[in-house]
Amino acid sequence: MEKLDVVALFSGCGGLDLGFSQAGFNVAWANEFDKDIWETYEKNHPKAFFDKRDIRKISSTEIPDCIGIIGGPPCQSWSEAGKQKGMNDERGQLFFDYVRILKDKQPLFFLAENVSGMLHKKHEPALLNIIAAFEEAGYNISYKLLNAMFYNVPQDRKRVIFVGYHLDLGRRFDFDCIARILPIPTLRQAIWDLQDYALPAIKKNKTNLKVCSFPNHEYMQGGFSSIYMSRNRVRSWDEPSFTIQAGGRHAPIHPQANRMIHVGQDEWIFDPNSPHPYRRLSVRECAKIQTFPDNFIFYYKDLSSAYKMIGNAVPVNLGCAVAEAIKADLFSPNQKAKKETTTSIPLQLSLNFPCS
Repeated sequence: MEKLDVVALFSGCGGLDLGFSQAGFNVAWANEFDKDIWETYEKNHPKAFFDKRDIRKISSTEIPDCIGIIGGPPCQSWSEAGKQKGMNDERGQLFFDYVRILKDKQPLFFLAENVSGMLHKKHEPALLNIIAAFEEAGYNISYKLLNAMFYNVPQDRKRVIFVGYHLDLGRRFDFDCIARILPIPTLRQAIWDLQDYALPAIKKNKTNLKVCSFPNHEYMQGGFSSIYMSRNRVRSWDEPSFTIQAGGRHAPIHPQANRMIHVGQDEWIFDPNSPHPYRRLSVRECAKIQTFPDNFIFYYKDLSSAYKMIGNAVPVNLGCAVAEAIKADLFSPNQKAKKETTTSIPLQLSLNFPCS
């Protein structure tokens, strides 16, 4: 098989990149402008050429040729938790730099990921413009709202995935070729082994990393806002996690505690009779829920930076599932994807999801 080089734009700490690597692709070149992420990316993806410049200042001629472009432009401007400025926000407009590079490089395929908020009715004109821009660049577009928990991720997490196939291929990606994995993995499977080792962050939520017995296994301290207390934030051991968000103060509560008690409209309290205390999930617990392997180490001084890079990442197993489907569709011997029946695969395996 030919070398499957891909380019990663807006790579963050590289959850999507790692998923593609596990599926057999080679991340040849990656770009991320956030300096808080640089050390984490470089130490965990040593084979990729890592460009730290503002994507708006990088000429397409400086990016190597590839068979695919992957990555998710910043999602804050589309987020349901944010102000939903969409394309009127500078970060939303970074979509056009993704399209610029795509148009110039003309790979066989691309994948772009974003939050579910971009499908909100208020953003419909912008969404249609984005699809039109992808089509004008030379691609047949498919997109779908996927929930990561159906792709071997112990987390209820909805994201929009766009896959474009070059017009020369004469077809579109079929999302039905991505195998759904049942049963849905749980918090027990993901983080049970870590429950006795977590440490609180030190003053001002600085890292306590030097004394952690397990890498990154420390949690943010501090109060809980009225918004946070407006609904239950505790999932049980035998459920998937709530969505891992990019803010540490919004991290879900560890499942050791009882479910919160509803006392009024948009008002919940912690159960005073809970047998175990309420604490946020640790950095490492969030990473495992995002299906980062244990040997993927995060580097930071402030815990807020750690939660941000993990919460903004594509879950590794979700990235691998989509990457395997694309590889089977475009690069298998018969060059034709077929729908695969549902199967069960243990959470900790390095997964393969061929559609052939």
